[in-house]
Amino acid sequence: MKLGVFTTLLSNLPLEEALKYFQSLGIQMVEIGCGNYPGNAHCDPETLLASEEKRAEFTGLIQKYGMEISALSCHGNPVHPNRETAEKNDQVMRNTVLLAEKLGIHQINTFSGCPGDHEGAKYPNWVTCPWPEDFTKILEWQWNEVLIPYWKDFTAFAKAHGVNKIALELHPGFCVYNTHSLLKLREAVGPEIGANLDPSHLIWQGMDPVAVIKALGDAIFHFHAKDTKIDKYNTAVDGVLDTRHYSDEAHRSWIFRSIGYGNDSLYWKDIISALRIAGYDYAISIEHEDGLMSQNEGLSKAVSFLKDVITFEGVSEMWWA
Repeated sequence: MKLGVFTTLLSNLPLEEALKYFQSLGIQMVEIGCGNYPGNAHCDPETLLASEEKRAEFTGLIQKYGMEISALSCHGNPVHPNRETAEKNDQVMRNTVLLAEKLGIHQINTFSGCPGDHEGAKYPNWVTCPWPEDFTKILEWQWNEVLIPYWKDFTAFAKAHGVNKIALELHPGFCVYNTHSLLKLREAVGPEIGANLDPSHLIWQGMDPVAVIKALGDAIFHFHAKDTKIDKYNTAVDGVLDTRHYSDEAHRSWIFRSIGYGNDSLYWKDIISALRIAGYDYAISIEHEDGLMSQNEGLSKAVSFLKDVITFEGVSEMWWA
């Protein structure tokens, strides 16, 4: 496994400055934002696609600081009911695929997206229960008429351009948010659909990351290192379906934390061990969204914590058996 980072953390810095800082911490891989929600501060696909010189400059910087790119990330909502929004998100994703092809990268990270509840909807409608029956009808329409057709088409496009791993982040608010929904889409579309597994989104839904890893197996394409702290007192009062703003840490049922500040090292060692058993031997990509820590402190503490948790070397033969 290799220690990575999602570079959007330092979108305020030029790519070279960010890479220099990451190198100083011992980071080995970078996940690069290419637009949509992550922004494109470090990598604008349109610009790089239009210029071989700029692509060479971009890849040269990555190599200069001894890094590898784990994935190009373009998290968006390509099935948004607002046609203009959907088309913009889809175009960024397709440009990201085209750039991946030019760079020799076979993986992108994104969201599944979430449609509205009918053709004329204005906003996405994330359904979380089967009753009243209206919700089941909405789900059937979303999946059969919008989501599955879209991803079949997009996956065919990606495969034609050398991208055979589309890692969807399991995130509430989108149709793929848990184990069942990821495997449902994978079964309908193909093995090119997999997970960008982020335990922080599983924890606050009440899921066990180790159990999820066992269930997904080789459908795990990428991994985000981010933690969540459940506030047991606020949760006891309001449950985990919390719509308070992320900045209201005192009253929220849960908040995102830097690795080790939501759960202890044994918890994370179990996750890493489960990944290894599942055959995952790729990036452990830090995503820092801890509102209680600065960019520097949150990242540096996460790096220090993970260096003790990640198994970096390949498995040797069982000489004792």
